[in-house]
Amino acid sequence: MTNRRFKDTGFEPLLAFVLLTVGFVGISIYLFNKTEFAVYVYLLSALTLIGNLSEIRRTDFLKICFGDTQLKKIRITENLIFSTPFFVFLLYKQLFLFAILLLALTAILALVNFRTTLNFTIWTPFSKRPFEFTTGFRNTFYLFFAAYSLTFIAVSVTNFNLGVFAMLLVFATTLSYYLKPENEYYVWTYNLNPKGFLFSKIRTGILFSSLLALPIVLFLSVFFYQNIGLILLFFIVAWAFLTAIIVTKYSAYPDEMNIPQGVLLALCIKFPPMLIVLIPYLFKKSENRLNSLLK
Repeated sequence: MTNRRFKDTGFEPLLAFVLLTVGFVGISIYLFNKTEFAVYVYLLSALTLIGNLSEIRRTDFLKICFGDTQLKKIRITENLIFSTPFFVFLLYKQLFLFAILLLALTAILALVNFRTTLNFTIWTPFSKRPFEFTTGFRNTFYLFFAAYSLTFIAVSVTNFNLGVFAMLLVFATTLSYYLKPENEYYVWTYNLNPKGFLFSKIRTGILFSSLLALPIVLFLSVFFYQNIGLILLFFIVAWAFLTAIIVTKYSAYPDEMNIPQGVLLALCIKFPPMLIVLIPYLFKKSENRLNSLLK
């Protein structure tokens, strides 16, 4: 399936895997050179990636096809495969304890997930309208607890950088809610033109992601008040990236985001001012893609 998707976007699968590997290694080296908390970013990134594999409808489908026993084996195998790049790089950095912890968490998470998604529905503070947040929050709620815990740790050890990382973790989690395109029916139901639809999506995304990050922002503003300008700057940049993800999603709609778009977003991480040009361009492209569904 992955190979077919690469071919559909015009990339040879072998070349795409080489580029992804080079990109992953490059970002990993850059991350470990820039922050002492890179290992925690690694663990949380791997858990976020694995969390997307634990979507209830997907696991239910696998259970119907393969049964309970095979389902657990498949999920553990999937988790281990997706965590392998992180595991290998941690070994390269000689962080053996964290590498072992990552393997243990990936295996345990696969098993625990099946027992907690039977008839139990996690309450969310969001309405049904922004379905991205209702479904996304239920799949990644544990990451918000992790972010809030990191905030308390940052305050207790007087480490501002760790607090900023916790805030960005919240936004990175909410960004992941917009990676998959929804059914066209859910777009068609909006009684809006393409521009109004996009603005509605952006407003909703900014509002709810900001509410989730607000406790962290308040704590940082109180205990690191001398850095309040920097906190606001990171907050605004996070809004910009959220907007970029939304317009990128609908610029390819109803297809999924493709590799060239992913490369552009990755470049924006390296040089955020690119978003000033990228967002209006993708916004206009999104309008054109949505014209057939929204009038």
